[in-house]
Amino acid sequence: MRKILFGVVVTLMILFTFKYCGDKKEAKITLQENSALIQKQVKNVGKLIVTEGHFSEVFSYQNSKGIFGDLYEAEKKALVVVNADVTIGYDLSKIEYKIYETTKTLQIISIPKEEIKISPDFEYYDIQADFLNQFEAKDYNAIKTTVNASLMKKVEASELKSNAKNRLISELAKFYILTNSLGWTLEYKEIPIASYEDVQSIKL
Repeated sequence: MRKILFGVVVTLMILFTFKYCGDKKEAKITLQENSALIQKQVKNVGKLIVTEGHFSEVFSYQNSKGIFGDLYEAEKKALVVVNADVTIGYDLSKIEYKIYETTKTLQIISIPKEEIKISPDFEYYDIQADFLNQFEAKDYNAIKTTVNASLMKKVEASELKSNAKNRLISELAKFYILTNSLGWTLEYKEIPIASYEDVQSIKL
């Protein structure tokens, strides 16, 4: 009788051991699958998202210099019409992140800053210049510098940057939806993201 009981106990222990090892292996496989899925999603989102805008400006350029002291002023001036295409983008392939399988956590370490690109097209009208004060390369460079500075201020004051950020947030929300559906945790700079509202309040 003892031998039968002993045999039953040993059999149960073996079965339990196999089941435990099988469950552990299955859990590990599931973790690895989830980890691979999350990594794939990060790569899929890792693209350049761009918000575009257009600005038009009219500038009046004037320059004068004294000839023979203050005896004579040589002037030059021009009317400059500028049409500029502006793009604001985030290159999400530069996102830094870590995946922790043991704690089932996707941690976003850093998000790249926005990239602002201004492409102006210049048209010059009513160019007038005295013989002793002709237009030179430095004049055109000065015009371009002034125009770019003015356009950058307009971009900063426009809704382009906020629109670009909203598009960025919508992309980051995909991380939250995926991790949440898999029972994982999303973190940004070691702060847990527990809701969609937390995603929207991310400070870049």
